Amino acid sequence: MTTKSREKCYAAAMRMLVRREHSVFELTQKLTTKEFDSADIEQAIDSLIEQNYQSDERFATEFIQMRFNQGKGPVKIAIDLEQRGIRHFDLSMYDFYTLAQQIRVKKFGEKIPSDYKEQAKQKRFLQSRGFDFEQINQAFSHE
Repeated sequence: MTTKSREKCYAAAMRMLVRREHSVFELTQKLTTKEFDSADIEQAIDSLIEQNYQSDERFATEFIQMRFNQGKGPVKIAIDLEQRGIRHFDLSMYDFYTLAQQIRVKKFGEKIPSDYKEQAKQKRFLQSRGFDFEQINQAFSHE
């Protein structure tokens, strides 16, 4: 645990953050695979948080917005965030009902199918995108 190894660890973490936001969990994992000492990793991340270069809240906000823009639903977003070590986040400002409907129309067109098989196929697609049953069902309701 030399000063040099601590500086290398900090520099490596900083390079990752320059490219994109990372959660503490992601940074820890990536630095561990680069075989940095766990004490160096912890100290580097603490410094980055203190200097406001790393923020799990900022990471979550950007991540949610990115996934929402990709047409992903709240179920998928929540799972993806938890896999990145983020346990507390707010999805309430996003209209997933409208998004589910937009995604369905973009992929399959305006017409709501009367055929059960086609409707089931479209619902499975929305489910795979991470929408819940309520949002999926509303995407099939006539306005």
